[in-house]
Amino acid sequence: MKGKKTLVVGASLNPNRYSNIAIKRLTDKGVETAAIGLREGKVFNVVIDTERKDFEDINTVTLYLNPKRQEEYYNYIIGLKPERVIFNPGTENMEFVKLLKDNNIDSEIACTLVMLSTNQY
Repeated sequence: MKGKKTLVVGASLNPNRYSNIAIKRLTDKGVETAAIGLREGKVFNVVIDTERKDFEDINTVTLYLNPKRQEEYYNYIIGLKPERVIFNPGTENMEFVKLLKDNNIDSEIACTLVMLSTNQY
């Protein structure tokens, strides 16, 4: 998994939020992780940015935003040219799935935490 950089979109500083737990599990597995959220801060040495930075070499984007909130991120995420986007439970968005497909980006409707715990990440 080294070299497979993941961007968590919808990252939270709240340790009870799934995005926060995902950041911890990703870093525990040695996955280089970046994060974007509403509030700046750090989660397990991962800086949560509030701005949409032009991250390099993003392999996977894992979403923790509801479909309505995702709309403002469509062009940004497509522009990062990830290999795949993971729609975690509650983030399923068929409009965005189609846009990703049109741009040759794979999408999965899955749970990042389950994928990590079953070594399917």
